Amino acid sequence: MTHAPVFNPATAARSVVPFPRQEAGAEQPRGPRQERQRAQAEVLRVLGQNRFRYLRHNGAPYAVPYDGPSIAVPLRATAHSGTGSLRQHLTRTYVTEYQRTPSQSALADTLGALDALAADAPEVELPLRVAADPGDDTVTWLDLGRPDGESVRIAPDGWTLTYPDVESGPVWRRSRLVRPLSRPDRVPGGWRAGIEEFAALLPFTAETLPLAVGWLLAALRPGIPRPVAYLTGEQGTGKSTSGQMLAGVIEGARAPLRQAPEHLRDLGPTTAAGWVLALDNLSGLPGWLSDALCRVVTGDAQVTRALYTDDDVNVLTYQRPVLLTGIDLGALRNDLAERMMPLELQPIPRRKRRTASALWAAYERAHPQILGALLDLASEVWADLPYAASELGERPRLADFAELLHALDRVTGWRSLDAFNSTQDTLTDTVLDGHPVAAALREWTTSPAFPVNGWQGTMAELHRQLSSDGRGFADGWPKTPAVLSARIRQVAPALRSRGIHVARTSGSNKNGKVYAVTYAPTT
Repeated sequence: MTHAPVFNPATAARSVVPFPRQEAGAEQPRGPRQERQRAQAEVLRVLGQNRFRYLRHNGAPYAVPYDGPSIAVPLRATAHSGTGSLRQHLTRTYVTEYQRTPSQSALADTLGALDALAADAPEVELPLRVAADPGDDTVTWLDLGRPDGESVRIAPDGWTLTYPDVESGPVWRRSRLVRPLSRPDRVPGGWRAGIEEFAALLPFTAETLPLAVGWLLAALRPGIPRPVAYLTGEQGTGKSTSGQMLAGVIEGARAPLRQAPEHLRDLGPTTAAGWVLALDNLSGLPGWLSDALCRVVTGDAQVTRALYTDDDVNVLTYQRPVLLTGIDLGALRNDLAERMMPLELQPIPRRKRRTASALWAAYERAHPQILGALLDLASEVWADLPYAASELGERPRLADFAELLHALDRVTGWRSLDAFNSTQDTLTDTVLDGHPVAAALREWTTSPAFPVNGWQGTMAELHRQLSSDGRGFADGWPKTPAVLSARIRQVAPALRSRGIHVARTSGSNKNGKVYAVTYAPTT
């Protein structure tokens, strides 16, 4: 008979294998798989720190390779056309040098660490397509959009193909809308030969060709307001194709035109992601889009709430060349009209029409010469700008563009500034004709019934005067004196250019403040 052993507590305690205690602050033991993951993350982190420097643009971190092209790589993106993301760069380097694929968790840990280290990186402006030289304000740069970062340095003494210095030159930012450009060629006949090739492909008139060239030159100068180039003409003048080719000179052949966005929130991201904002086949401009285009011309910032946050924001800043195509935009607001430059296209005779494939083949062959000619002309205009600016007397609202056109005229012998001023006069008449209050004021002040020495009265009395003969019942007519006053302020500059002045006097009566309306015909 077998008996169970007697339990001895002391013997049992001696037979227990003790579990090692973890001291405070000591490293937790890892299995083999954990060791491999930690080693990968550390190797990737060292690669990221040793081979890239870090900058911030609009609060977002970017990496710039020390031994590569001067192109910023987004840190947080999982993929990025043209530049690749930092995740892709690190993965490719690790696979190439260690013949192994890093785990996704190691990459995530590495990018989290580098993102934290980049929190103290300097905030800089990362230009897209066109940049000012950081050390010389007479020099500008054009990004050719090539993988190796080759760019054009445009100086008053000529242009050169080179690579920006990673420390002292511009650092490019790219998006899917930054397409590669042809390497420009130096045309044996100089800039005139290249511009003649450009004119043979696009149906500009003799008056609008210099304005189109001036707009392209302005698009090569960052930081200045440029007029909205509006390609217009009757059906069959090739507006969409001409717009694509005009923008394509500095955005790449077959650069896509876009349809107008339906909401303001969609305009900011699409504008900031490219250089030229080109909207095709417009048949009218809603008020919000007209106001937004004015801000794109002069510079704008779109602020939106950051995802998954309650108190943080994303900021998009941009100032872009704008190109529109269409037959008729309808009634224009005065603010946009003062920033617009119509470019009339002439009808294409049937004997000169070409198939789309033949036309684009000719354009792509000529593109290096056209771009080279534009760069030749840009260097000469850049050199003359200080003298042209000091010589110019009167300036329109877009003063920087007027100075550039004056320099262009001095270099070429053209009369582009006169043509631009003429288009502004035409647009002023368009604004006044399409504005009910302005049309009523013009009709009244030029009629025999208007007092010779002008008219004075309150805004309510002016409202009654202008609302006579049935206008007060028309759609869109201001229903109150306050709305009438606001409508008059909208077109006050256009009215003054035609000799009509509406101003508040220092007097008042029991019915309110007194306004004076005067008319002095302009010559």
